[in-house]
Amino acid sequence: MSVTAVWRAAKESVSGLPRSFWWLWTSTLINRLGAFVATFMALYLTMERGYSASYAGAVAALHGLGAAVSSVGAGVMTDRLGRRPTLLIAQLSTAASVALLGFMTHPVAIAAVAFLVGMASNASRPAVQAMMADIVAPEDRVRAFALNYWAINLGFAFSSAGAGFVAEHSYLLGFLLEAGMTLVCAVVVFVKLPESRPEVARDADGAEQEPRISLGTVLRDRRYMSVVALSFFMALIFMQGYVALPVAMGESGFSSSDFGAAIAVNGVLIVALQIPVTRFIEHRDPTRLLIVAALLAGYGFGLTAFAGSLAAYVLTVCVWTLGEVIGSPTQMGLVVRLSPTHGRGRYQGMFTLSWSVAALMAPVAGGLVIDAYGADWLWAGVATVGTVTALGYWLVLRNLREGDEETASEGRETAESGTTGAKSRETADDGATADDADRAASRPCPPSPPPPPSPPGPVRAP
Repeated sequence: MSVTAVWRAAKESVSGLPRSFWWLWTSTLINRLGAFVATFMALYLTMERGYSASYAGAVAALHGLGAAVSSVGAGVMTDRLGRRPTLLIAQLSTAASVALLGFMTHPVAIAAVAFLVGMASNASRPAVQAMMADIVAPEDRVRAFALNYWAINLGFAFSSAGAGFVAEHSYLLGFLLEAGMTLVCAVVVFVKLPESRPEVARDADGAEQEPRISLGTVLRDRRYMSVVALSFFMALIFMQGYVALPVAMGESGFSSSDFGAAIAVNGVLIVALQIPVTRFIEHRDPTRLLIVAALLAGYGFGLTAFAGSLAAYVLTVCVWTLGEVIGSPTQMGLVVRLSPTHGRGRYQGMFTLSWSVAALMAPVAGGLVIDAYGADWLWAGVATVGTVTALGYWLVLRNLREGDEETASEGRETAESGTTGAKSRETADDGATADDADRAASRPCPPSPPPPPSPPGPVRAP
């Protein structure tokens, strides 16, 4: 392939997206570039503060619990207050709590503030994902989520490398740098991003024309909750790369640097492959893509049972990383596709919760299985979970059709009511905005049989 062809492909991968998306993308990248604390927290507690490994694990669990608690609440805030206010509250709270954590010395105080950091840092995710769905045209959403996921991994790669350098000089400096970078994110959101939450259509008397979306609506949406459950199993699989894999490699006589080299391949491949792979998959059937992603993830980890050299471990990482590259943007696109316009925050919050709970459970489950039965049985179990998850996606989504997508109804709602700040949105490179695409969906067309009704309704979680 010539340099010109590569340049053309790269340009096509990033063209046609609204300017608002790129400011949101920039905010994400800055946030991940400053993610120092998550990288060195365990070392800080054990080496700098002198606490035990079990205490460090408890603090990590509390951080994860905070993230799980905030997922649903932040989703509700995203729908009620708006995307922009929720983002600002989350980012300002994260900056304050991370800075405060750097000054805590008492073990109870450290644990309590770590819980607050988990709550605040995770609260921005439903708002980011909902805003992205608001401002990006339906046909470009998978690509947009992939670019955002790419930014997360690119930023995390640099912050992970920089965390060690920062920690050598001062752990407190790391806390303050992360707080400062998060404040920069808040400034970007405040200055560059208008509110994107769609307005609810009202009749002449001012009454809402659409039914209100509540958490009960989300929980009663059986197909969507099935997708959330499958997302939980996918997250359990991928979490083993950071929980069980280092333990298993250590038991097999490999060093921590060997694990670091193997897991680094994951980040390198995501940065290298996410954009070109997304160009190949973005308009393909999400059901088939998620089935493939689940099988690659499950059997990629399953192959770890046969790994006897560092090269073999690297090969297994390559297999399950490809599943991650395919699955992550496809999942996020599917979540938006199944979410009603005015309930995107709540639906995204429930999706985020599935990853937060998996992050809590994966260390416990992986450790118990390795201790009781050995690592080989864990990898066999992970392969089984991948197979069951792939079957689950087929059962849940086998009747999913283009007609089931919320785009048409979204266009009707937008044509009737407009969206807050939508008329002032920046146009995309091709002169069209996401709302233009939505309004186009509502233009009259030849009558056709209506599709069967569907239930209402992306690190690194996304």
